[in-house]
Amino acid sequence: MEYYQAHPNRDIPHAEIVDWAVEEYRKRTGEVFRDPDRAIRKLYQAGFLIQVAKGVYRYEPEAIQQRHLEDFTAAQKEVILERDGYRCVVCGRGKADGVELHVDHIKPKDKGGKAIIENGQTLCSQHNFLKKNYNQTESGKQMFIRLLGLARKENDTKMIAFCEDILRVYDKHNINGHIEWE
Repeated sequence: MEYYQAHPNRDIPHAEIVDWAVEEYRKRTGEVFRDPDRAIRKLYQAGFLIQVAKGVYRYEPEAIQQRHLEDFTAAQKEVILERDGYRCVVCGRGKADGVELHVDHIKPKDKGGKAIIENGQTLCSQHNFLKKNYNQTESGKQMFIRLLGLARKENDTKMIAFCEDILRVYDKHNINGHIEWE
C-alpha cells in the first residue's frame, strides 16, 4: 500500500509494483516476499485499489471503498465439503488422491459473492488456481446441475431443456464424468 500511496491517481502495472514490493521487503526483512500477487489482490478486494485493466491498478485516495468481504465459516465449509463428497467438483479428486481441497466462492467475494452455502463449491488447489487465472465464476458441470435444480423448482421448461442439453454434452465428451446429474 505504501507504494500506491506514494503514487496516487496513477495506473501502475503489475510488474512495477511487484518489483518494488519484493525488493523493499528484502531490504527491510532480509527475506523473500513469497506472494506479492496475493497481497495486491487483497488490497483490491478490500476496496483500496481500482483495477484499471488486467494487472494494472490505481490508488485513488478519495475513492477508497472498504468492503466487508465474507469468508465461509468452518461450519459452512464442512457442509460444502460434505455436499460435494469431499471431492473437487471439476476433476473429482480428493484428499485420498493426495490433493488439497479448498472451499471456493462461486461468485467471487470481490464481485459481491456472499458466504452462503449455495455460493460455495469444493475445488482442488489446482482448479482453484486455474479459476482465478481464467477469471471464471464457476468451474465445470456442477453449475449446470445446480441451475437445472433451480429450473426444475421454478418449472422453467426452457431452462430445464437447456441445462439437460449442456449436461448431455459433458457426458458425451466424458468431461467431469464422475459427477452424475440424472
